[in-house]
Amino acid sequence: MTTNSQKLALLGGEKLIINPFKKYNSIGDEEIKAAKEVVESGVLSRFLGCWDDDFYGGSKVKKFEDDCKSFFNVKHAITVNSWTSGLIAIIGSLGLEPGDEVITTPWTMCATASAILHWNAIPIFADINQKTFNIDPDSVEKNISKNTKAILAVDIFGQSCDIDALIKISKKHNLKLITDTAQAPGTLNKERITGTIGDIGGYSLNYHKHINTGEGGIIVTNDDDLCERVQLIRNHGEAVVEKKGVKNITNIIGHNFRLGEIECAIGIEQLKKLNYLVKNRQEIANRISRNLESLEGIIIPYVQEGNTHAYYIYGIILDLEKIGLSRKTLVSALKAEGLTGIAEGYQNLHLMPIFQEKMAYGRNGFPWSYEKSRRDVTYKKGICPVAEALHDKLFISLNLCLHEFDNFECDLVLKVFYKVWENLDLLRENEKRSL
Repeated sequence: MTTNSQKLALLGGEKLIINPFKKYNSIGDEEIKAAKEVVESGVLSRFLGCWDDDFYGGSKVKKFEDDCKSFFNVKHAITVNSWTSGLIAIIGSLGLEPGDEVITTPWTMCATASAILHWNAIPIFADINQKTFNIDPDSVEKNISKNTKAILAVDIFGQSCDIDALIKISKKHNLKLITDTAQAPGTLNKERITGTIGDIGGYSLNYHKHINTGEGGIIVTNDDDLCERVQLIRNHGEAVVEKKGVKNITNIIGHNFRLGEIECAIGIEQLKKLNYLVKNRQEIANRISRNLESLEGIIIPYVQEGNTHAYYIYGIILDLEKIGLSRKTLVSALKAEGLTGIAEGYQNLHLMPIFQEKMAYGRNGFPWSYEKSRRDVTYKKGICPVAEALHDKLFISLNLCLHEFDNFECDLVLKVFYKVWENLDLLRENEKRSL
């Protein structure tokens, strides 16, 4: 692929992409019809926050959950009004006590860690794998203490974590294993459905995920007890535990995490499209990879053996020594050509202000009890060197979740990269002059 080496937009030339790309939209006539039928019925929700047959929701909620059980091949599927709510409910279902520790990744959305804080538990951040960006099992093992109760792994960007290694660790140390598969629905790990292989996990239905209901989430598990506790937390659990005969009431403080009938009617139709939408995203990513892998200094996404990848985000590692430019200059050149959805870095949750700034209460700035002879917990820079290096200087992403990316748009993206790479010498000279 060539661009005839036009002058870079960053240096005064014309940009390649003039018109904005079409926004990603998985909603069609089927969803419109399904939502209309619910509105016309007048029954937008049937949840009751007390012990009743409708404690579990209305007909669309139950139908969507049944469809999810079949699709993901699990015993239980529980809908919630957001995946953040789902993570909070999952952590609560484990019966943790204040000060218990949950090991997770810093390379993810903040809700993964805030769900742990919600129950006055302590997030412990393990580093990530340089190739997959998923949590590193060796780092998990090193961070286990007598206070560790669970591992919360994230199937980041669209592919499964090293689940077999994490299962081995969780069994060895008697820990619960949670999988946050918000970005990887419809993918496989050695023919097993990603998100269903741990003790409990689930998927996001946020509007920019592969399928969506606007906001929402699906929790999946084969554990009867965890299912019951999640259902209680979803729907004002403290109001029903006495009548329902629940004996273990640790953390059964209920919320309103209920997903409505309209959203579930839409979800029923969206789920039918998931395999097609994932396959389409894979084709887009493969087209990009075939053309980018020859560019010097670009490391295209690595897919772990046995995994399929949903490419929520197309993650690139830069070899800056080969490129001879700072990441900032490179990304500025790409953006100047009209390429949207390109970003520097991702997340280092352990360096967020909530973990860095002292609050007015609690040791290390958190309101939990340290009466169990707690160890000191640090969130200083340096505890996750791989994640930090990627975020600070080596990682860029193309957010495939934002746009449709048909073949024409795909080729425009590729032309932008080729145009910038054909002008690296000029960019290097310009960067030196600006120093």
